[in-house]
Amino acid sequence: MNFSAAYLAERLIYRAVEFLRHWYVRSARVYSNFILTRFERLDRKFAWTVTFKNLFQPLYKDYTVIGYVLGFIFRLIRLIIASVIYSIFFCIAIFVYLIWLAIPPILFLSAIHW
Repeated sequence: MNFSAAYLAERLIYRAVEFLRHWYVRSARVYSNFILTRFERLDRKFAWTVTFKNLFQPLYKDYTVIGYVLGFIFRLIRLIIASVIYSIFFCIAIFVYLIWLAIPPILFLSAIHW
C-alpha cells in the first residue's frame, strides 16, 4: 500500500512537471517560430532594412533634386509606417503570449478558490 502511494505521488509530480515543460518551454518555441514567420512575411512587404539602406538614394534612379527629395520623403514615410505596424504587431504578440502564460496559474488559483 505504501509503494502505490509513493508511485502515484511520483507520477503526479512527473505529469505536473511535464505539463509545465510542455506549456511553457515547448509552446514558447512554437509561438516564437510562428511570430518570427509572421515578421518575415511583414518584412517581405515592407522591406524595412532595404528601405533604410536606400533612404538617401534617389527614387527610381532619378538623379535630379526632385528624385532625391521624393525618394527620401517616400522612403521615410514607408519606414515610419512599417515601424508602426511592426510595433503594433509586436505588442499584440507579447500581449497574447502573456495571456497564454497566465492561463495555468489562473485556472489553478480558481480551482483552489472553489
